[in-house]
Amino acid sequence: MTVFRSTFRILVLSLVLAGFVVSAQQPAAAPAATPASVGLSAERLDRLHRGMQGFIDRKEAGGIVTLIARDGKTVDVHASGFQDVAAKTPMRTDTLFRIASMTKPITSVALMMLYEEGKLLLTDPVSKFIPSFKSSRVLEGAAEAPVAARRAINVRDLLSHRSGLTYGFLNGGPVGGSYRKNGVIDGLTATTMTLAEAIDKLAAEPLIAHPGAAWNYSLSTDVLGRVVEVASGQPFQVFLRERIFKPLRMTDTDFVVAEAKWSRLATVYSPDTAGGIRPMTDPESFGNTVMSPIASYRDGKTYFSGGAGLVSTARDYARFANMLLNGGTLDGARLLSPKTVELMTASHTADLPPSGLIGNGAQFGLGFRVVTDVATTQTLGSNGSFGWSGIYGTNFWVDPKERMVAIVMVQRYPGSPVAGAFQPLVYQALVR
Repeated sequence: MTVFRSTFRILVLSLVLAGFVVSAQQPAAAPAATPASVGLSAERLDRLHRGMQGFIDRKEAGGIVTLIARDGKTVDVHASGFQDVAAKTPMRTDTLFRIASMTKPITSVALMMLYEEGKLLLTDPVSKFIPSFKSSRVLEGAAEAPVAARRAINVRDLLSHRSGLTYGFLNGGPVGGSYRKNGVIDGLTATTMTLAEAIDKLAAEPLIAHPGAAWNYSLSTDVLGRVVEVASGQPFQVFLRERIFKPLRMTDTDFVVAEAKWSRLATVYSPDTAGGIRPMTDPESFGNTVMSPIASYRDGKTYFSGGAGLVSTARDYARFANMLLNGGTLDGARLLSPKTVELMTASHTADLPPSGLIGNGAQFGLGFRVVTDVATTQTLGSNGSFGWSGIYGTNFWVDPKERMVAIVMVQRYPGSPVAGAFQPLVYQALVR
C-alpha cells in the first residue's frame, strides 16, 4: 500500500480491523478478542504503539488513534499523545477526527445502494440527474480554448475519477486557475452555498481531460453526493444518516459536530518553523487551497461534501470497513450485495496510465484504491486489499485475504508521515 507522504498525496490505505487495547492515556473498552486468538502478537503490537508514540515524542503529530480488527473482532484500539497539545487534553479512543477524503468510500457505497435499487445505472449520464452537466467542455494542456467533450460524463466516471474533473488545489494549470477564480470549493472550506449550487458552479467549468480518458483525483465524489440526493429524493446528508450511519450504528459520524461533542474534536496541526507543530488557524491558506477546520463542521452548514465533509471516530469507521469486509453486511444490517462490493473493489483503471496519487502496484475501483501487485508497492500488504485516506492524515484499508481491517487517525496537514509507518507495523504483528 502507498503512503500519505506529501501535501497533496491524499491516498493510502489503512486496515480497518477493529481492535481494543488499554490506551496509555485512558481506559478503553474490553477487547472483543485477544490478539493471540486471531493470530496477532501482543508483543509485536507494542512495537506499533511505540512507533506511534515516536511521532508524538518527535513533535510530528499531536495525537494518534490506531485500530485493528481481524475476523470481525476488534483486537487493538490505542490512543497516543494529545487531542489538544496546548491544553494537555489526552487523546481518547473516541476522539472525533475530520476524515476528509475517507468520506469518499461512504458516498460511493450510498451511490451503489441506489444502483442496487434500480434508481440509476453506472452508464447513466450525470446530466440525467444534474442537467448543468449536459454540455461539458474540455481544456487540455496548453490548449487556448475548450472543445466539446467527446462523450458525456457517466456515473462510473465519477466513482472511478475518470470524469475529467479535478481539484483546484491539485491543478496549477488554467483549469485549476478557473476553479479558483470562479469560487469552486473543494469541501475543506466553509461556504454558504448549498450542494446543488456548488455542483452547478462546478459543472460550468471546463474539464481537464475527456471523460473516461484519464484518471484525475477530483470533486467527482462531491458530484456523486448530488446524484444521490436527486436519485433518492432525500437530502444527501439525510440519506447517509438514515441509510448508512443508523443501520451500522455509526453514532459519531456526521457532517456536523454537535455542540455536546465539540470537546472531543481533535485539533489539526501543521508543521512550524522550529521543526515541531502548531495548531492550524481557521481559515488558513496552503498554496492553492483554504482550509476551515472549525467553521466547516459547525451546525447550520449548507454544503455537505461527499468527497471530504465527514467527521468520525476510529470505532465508527471500523464498523463501515467491517461491513465491506463482510461483503456488504454487519450485525444484521445489509447495505450491499457481496457482488456489488466485488465490483467496487475490482480495478476500473487498468486501461489507463499509472497515476502518482494512486501509487505503484495499485489501481482504482469504485471509491477505493485497490492493490493489484503488492511487490510493486514496496511495503507489506496483500493483493486485493482496498482503502483510502484523508488529507489530514487519516487512513484505512481492508485486507480480505487476511480478513483484516486497519485504521489510523491523526490530524496534521500538510505531509503526515504517520500512515506510511503504520502499515508495516500492522502487518508485522500478524503471526499466523
